[in-house]
Amino acid sequence: MSDHIQVSNADGICTITIARPEKKNSLTRAMYAVLASAIEASAADPAIRCLLLTGEGEVFCAGNDIGEFQNRAPEDPNAPPPSKRFYYGLANYEKPIVAAVPGLAIGIGCTMLLHADIVYAAPEARFRLPFVDLGLVPELGSSMLVPWMVGRQKAAELMLLGDFFDATAAQEMGFVNRILPRGELLDTARATAARLAAKPPEALRLTKRLLRQHHPALLERMEEERGLLAARLRTDETQAIMANVLKPKR
Repeated sequence: MSDHIQVSNADGICTITIARPEKKNSLTRAMYAVLASAIEASAADPAIRCLLLTGEGEVFCAGNDIGEFQNRAPEDPNAPPPSKRFYYGLANYEKPIVAAVPGLAIGIGCTMLLHADIVYAAPEARFRLPFVDLGLVPELGSSMLVPWMVGRQKAAELMLLGDFFDATAAQEMGFVNRILPRGELLDTARATAARLAAKPPEALRLTKRLLRQHHPALLERMEEERGLLAARLRTDETQAIMANVLKPKR
């Protein structure tokens, strides 16, 4: 169990809050385990009609905890790692997903938003896909979803250069539906989740299925990404980059 993931169920909404603000809400293996379990439980619970994702404080999620990520153990084929359960739980989630992004959304913090149905962001939010700069490859199906959403060349710019982009750019590209003052963000997201929770659940489920006809190919791409990512983590190049990231700054 992790104290850094808060889960609450009320009024048909499962709210998951990433709550590790002292580390910019970066994710650890223990946090992935709680995230995965919460998503699996809410998916199976007929009383839950909508999922709401947010981050505590002024950050959504700054990606993986690099120190732990660098030293993660090889996967056990008989026991899917928590990150894989989270990835596939999110990609296969049949109920509506709303996300409220108060600030930084980097790496997995950005790519998980591709699986949300409605995303609200504060004006201060900044986004980044830094995989190449870390010696890695994209994950969570982003190598398919981002080109599908913004076009191949724009996707190449975002992923190969890995520059930050702001909330306005995110909205223009389709990552974000609306930009709202930080003080209104969560209340608006909750109100939208409540509206969705009140709608006919089977009609929502079927409509969401129709909206993501790329789904079977997406799951194949996610598996390809995971294999390449695991291989990259074992390379000297990637290990050196991560060691440099972790080096104390003077």
